[in-house]
Amino acid sequence: MFTLVIGGASSGKSAYGESLIARTGAEVRYYIATMEPYGAEAAARVAKHRALRAGGGFETVERYTNLSALDLPGRGAVLLECLGNLAANELYGPAGAGEADGAYRAVMEGVAHLRRQCTHLVAVSSEVCTGGRDYAGDTDRYLRLLARIHRALCAQADNVCEVVCGCAQYYKGKEPEW
Repeated sequence: MFTLVIGGASSGKSAYGESLIARTGAEVRYYIATMEPYGAEAAARVAKHRALRAGGGFETVERYTNLSALDLPGRGAVLLECLGNLAANELYGPAGAGEADGAYRAVMEGVAHLRRQCTHLVAVSSEVCTGGRDYAGDTDRYLRLLARIHRALCAQADNVCEVVCGCAQYYKGKEPEW
């Protein structure tokens, strides 16, 4: 089963995604962390997320790009956190795909590869496309890439929800009952 969870900053989307994976009953749970800790602020955020999920039964796998080359050691439930970071890493990172079409293919192929290796996939992503219309620099290219990824994964997902203030609203499917 594939569930796409989208939400704004500090909406509770990560905690909700973790709760979905916990309810699968899967003995093996992977947390694919895509936020590359550039600088002190990012490192602090990564440390905060690690502390929040301590004791949650997740095996953390840090993977910033090229998900299609990631082979999990066993079959289980996977939380992919977060598509927004993954897309940015593929688009801008030194190890990424580089241009928008390549970044799109890398993310989509990576998600498909994960789906083949797990019983349940919950992919969490940031809703960043509702903050305005005029963006400086290259931001618009990133936002278009992420929106394209969201549309494609929404079409593939069994369930799609948005989390606001910790509450999930399902737009496709329903909250999984495992």
